[in-house]
Amino acid sequence: MELRNRVKEMRARFNLSQSELGKLVDVSRQTIGLIEKGDYSPSVFLALKIAKVFESSVEEIFRLEEDEDDEDQ
Repeated sequence: MELRNRVKEMRARFNLSQSELGKLVDVSRQTIGLIEKGDYSPSVFLALKIAKVFESSVEEIFRLEEDEDDEDQ
């Protein structure tokens, strides 16, 4: 399973840079970039903070998806 997210899409919708979002949720621009690429899974607390900025639920932004390899087994 893989954690997918809509952070980049939502950030664009709210017209925020990675740096601006990072400041709003108290993390670095690099952390936001890693989250967007799927290279870093945020803590529950950070996911909640991101969701609050986007006036959304955590479930609307982050979701688990089956890997194609998992479906074949």
